[in-house]
Parts: sequence; C-alpha cells; structure tokens
Amino acid sequence: MARSPPTFESPPPDAMAGTPRAARSRRMWRTPMARVASQARTICGQGTCLGHNSRMSKDSQWIAGINAVASAIEHDAGNVREVLLEAGAKNPRIVEIEGNARRMGIDVRRVAQQALDGVAGGLRHQGAVARYAAAKTWDEHELPGLVEAAQGKALVLVLDGVQDPHNLGACLRSAAAAGVTAVVIPKDKAVQVNATVRKTSAGAADSIPVIRATNLARCLRELQQLGVWIYGLAGDAAASLYAIDLKGNVALVLGGEADGLRRLTREHCDQLVKIPMPGDTESLNVSVATGVTLFEAVRQRQA
Repeated sequence: MARSPPTFESPPPDAMAGTPRAARSRRMWRTPMARVASQARTICGQGTCLGHNSRMSKDSQWIAGINAVASAIEHDAGNVREVLLEAGAKNPRIVEIEGNARRMGIDVRRVAQQALDGVAGGLRHQGAVARYAAAKTWDEHELPGLVEAAQGKALVLVLDGVQDPHNLGACLRSAAAAGVTAVVIPKDKAVQVNATVRKTSAGAADSIPVIRATNLARCLRELQQLGVWIYGLAGDAAASLYAIDLKGNVALVLGGEADGLRRLTREHCDQLVKIPMPGDTESLNVSVATGVTLFEAVRQRQA
C-alpha cells in the first residue's frame, strides 16, 4: 500500500483470662476478624488472590474497582467468573453492577469489606472486585486486519518498554479515549496487562486491542508495509509534533520511563518528533506524553 509522504484492615487479653484453652479457641474463632479471615480463605481457596503471599492462577485473576469491574461485565461478560460486592453498599454504581452481572448469568456475592481488602491485594476496590479470565491477548498477526478496517485512518499507539503498570494503565486509558485502533507492547522487557493495569486503565485494557509483539522492530516494518507512517517521540528530535500531519494511517511510538526509545525502535521510525516544552522540565512522564501526543492526532482529525 502506498503511503503519502509525511508532512511532519483478638479480643483484649483480659477477655481470655481463666478461659480453658479449647473454649478459648472456639471463642476466638467466633470473633469478627476470624470470620473475615475464614471468608477470605473461602474466596481465595483456589489460590487466585492478589495478596502479597498468594498466587494467581494461570487462567484467572482478580480485577478491582467500579470502573474496571463494570467495563469487564459490559465488554467481556463471558470471561467474568464471579463478582464480589461489599455487603450493605448502597452506591448506585454497585447496585448497577450487581444487576448487570445477574442479568448476564454471572455469580454475584455480597461479602465484608475486609474480605474484599484481602482479595484486592492493596488495590483500591471501591466495594467491587471480580474474578476474571486472564487478559485477552491479541496476536500481532491480527494487526493488519485492524489497520485495514480503519479505512485509511488507523491510529496505532506503540509503547516501547514501559515498566510501570500504572503508567501502562494510564496510557491505555488515554488510548481508549482517543479512539485508537490498537496498542502494541513488547512481549519481553515490558510490563504486561495485569490487575493493576486493568484497574488504572478504568476498563480501557478490556475495550481496546492490546497486541503483544515478539519483535517490535519487525512489527514496525509490517506497519510500514500496510501504509502506516511511524513517528517516534524523542526529546532530541528536531521536528515538532505539532508540525506533523497525523490525519492518515499513523503509528505513534513512545519509549519506556528510563531510557526512552531503544536504538532499533528509533531506526524503524519514519521520523522522530518532540513535544515542544518551553519550561525548564526536560521530559514528561510517558503517560502524560502519550495523552498529549494522541490528542494532537485527535485534534487534527477533527479539524
């Protein structure tokens, strides 16, 4: 395909005094915290909790947060194994999630907040968690079909070695908001889509194609053969992002937090561009730079 040229959470000690050991054990078992622990063990019985000392199963994981759980039910209900909601919660969003999940035939349980805390493993769950099938993976061989379906207006985000799951989640959230065609990440030496990424992305990780590339340089070459212009973000570039035509088939490539774009990635870009920064700060966080870059493309395409 021809490409148009670029234009740049015990009782008190005295409560147990004089109590026989067996009775003491039974009484302690009835304490609220013991019941919570028992409930948490029941929930985590298959080793799928996200606590620091627990294991995730190979085929499922817990996702946490109202947006993440709601999005999973809306976009991929077939992969939601069960939903746990805080007992007594009256938040309308929680009620909505419960209703939608039950309509989809998903098992829903109301549990204590402390049990949710244990399952969420430190993530801010907002009273909602779900056991979810492992993140859907897109094969890089599916990328050509996605580009072709965009009919000359493909917008691809390529992230070269992002390590922080919060950064990846934020990038995916911006990508979904900008209506990207796909996001490409390396299979190795980069964070993958996990529960933290899904939570941070507010559901975006399950609503847009995230393609794991075995060889990022080769993937960039294949994009070029599909008529996609590749623009890499680099602080030392001469050209400004705002001087580039981003209206056609375009891939925007951003590097990792520490080293930016790797050498081979740079070499496979059609052009390197920068975000002009008149202030004293030399660089932006990758998730911030992603948002700036994507929405410059959105601005141009809506002009």
